[in-house]
Amino acid sequence: MRSSTSRRTVAAGAVVLAAAVGLTACGDDTDTAPTDTPPAAALAADKALADAVPADVKADGKIVIGVDSSYAPNEFLDEDGKTVTGWDVALFDAVAAKIGLKTEWVSSSFDGIIPGIGSGKYEVGVSSFTINPERLQAASMVSYFSAGTQWFGKAGATISPDDACGKKIAVQASTVQVEDIEAKSKACKDAGKPEITIDQYQGQDEATAAVVSGKDEAGLADSPIAAYAVSKAPGLQLLGEIYDAAPYGYVVKKGSPFGKVLADATKALIADGTYTKVLSEWGVEGGGITDPAVDPAS
Repeated sequence: MRSSTSRRTVAAGAVVLAAAVGLTACGDDTDTAPTDTPPAAALAADKALADAVPADVKADGKIVIGVDSSYAPNEFLDEDGKTVTGWDVALFDAVAAKIGLKTEWVSSSFDGIIPGIGSGKYEVGVSSFTINPERLQAASMVSYFSAGTQWFGKAGATISPDDACGKKIAVQASTVQVEDIEAKSKACKDAGKPEITIDQYQGQDEATAAVVSGKDEAGLADSPIAAYAVSKAPGLQLLGEIYDAAPYGYVVKKGSPFGKVLADATKALIADGTYTKVLSEWGVEGGGITDPAVDPAS
């Protein structure tokens, strides 16, 4: 989504194109080896924020983060197949640096991250989690970005997101888009039309590949992901308009005071310009917000 061709852009394109021929980057149920990342360059820690970090989090000097690294350009594996990168990663690295901590990124299945927060396996979940009532029952969430749902399909496709009855549609499992497409399928049935065939995939790379290959006729995902897939995979186009915009949230243990620290650190990055700089580098500044909050109304 960026105009310049950097190493990270090339790597992201490789992930999507590899997925298109069936070489998925990840998406199984096992964690990969963690990636330790030093604090973001040139960012000085804020002493007051650092002092507010709970003792159990800062004891080892790092934050252990659960991430599904199949969601370019938000979070994905770099060209080495090990390092987690993306704008979501770059932004949270800056948040961590602001509170004086390093980051350890652990690739996991998407639906295993929130349970991992509850069990203490991860200290934070950073994986484009849309804030919704169901997730807020299991964890606390800190808003930091806004994204909607966007459909995509083969170039020339005439499928409408408002009328996909009888079509085969790809979606990543455990995302908010599953509920959306299931509701659309029910509406088809209620109207006496053929239901939508919903193909759920463990990773977004697999869902995108299914559309590229023609296995599915269209797909839907968060707006930055759909736009990026279309820009990198040949023969795809966006379908319809973005809808149902909602905030992404950092996931922490329910009621943890660490949530407020992360919200305040994100506000500090907004104030000093780092937040906008990171989003602009990845071409997603349109989703920027101005007032991060803990457990906002979704």
